[in-house]
Amino acid sequence: MSRDGLRMTLWLAPWAVLLAAAVIVSGCGVTNGGDNLVNGKKLFLGDGRCGSCHTLARAGTKGTQGPDLDQAFQRALVDGFKRSSIKGVVHGQILHPNRFPQVDPATGKPGTAMPAELVTGQDANDVAAYVAEVAAKPGKDTGLLATVGGGGPQGTAQERGGTLSIPADPSGQLFYKYKDATASAGQVTVESKNASPVDHDISIQGSGLNEKGETVKNGGTSTVKVDLKPGTYTFYCSVDGHRGAGMQGKLTVK
Repeated sequence: MSRDGLRMTLWLAPWAVLLAAAVIVSGCGVTNGGDNLVNGKKLFLGDGRCGSCHTLARAGTKGTQGPDLDQAFQRALVDGFKRSSIKGVVHGQILHPNRFPQVDPATGKPGTAMPAELVTGQDANDVAAYVAEVAAKPGKDTGLLATVGGGGPQGTAQERGGTLSIPADPSGQLFYKYKDATASAGQVTVESKNASPVDHDISIQGSGLNEKGETVKNGGTSTVKVDLKPGTYTFYCSVDGHRGAGMQGKLTVK
């Protein structure tokens, strides 16, 4: 087996075991009647902070700290497991996640441990029902579900008085508020406030520069001071996996 194959197998193994156990215990699975999928998607993207750690194509999230939810359940669905059983697994993980973070076998680094009860009560049911409904399902959300989310970096951040502000998404998803930025040549302080509980920083690369700011969360501000020459640079988050997931943009200096 390749290193990537081993990495994915170890990463998804706890989900596969839980799914098998859920089917044995629940028989027909957990029903999802009465669950609010729209609320579930809102929470997945927002206050529940699920999207900051998990990839889920229909939700438009590309988190890398936790299992890819599409891949995690794809094989089970092909094998005939019901989505109601998947809902039970997800609900169980929300309330009682693994106590210890998983270790990436490729790097030896521990991932971020998932806190218990990020959402509770009916909200937890709604999130679990949404994930179960859309995991590994081709296409895009339709109807009311299509009106939820759709966020992402928008517009251009502009340097003012020697300071360039590029905040991180406040929900913790892997993008900055702005998709690109402009600045005048010279000494510039680039700052990125991160209101979310997910680690982010601001880094600048290009024209011989490769400066990284401090990793912050929960309202902290990551800052780098750079001497910019006319040209094109990249701003990005250097936290493992975040840049690859799309947390980057173009900085044009004139």
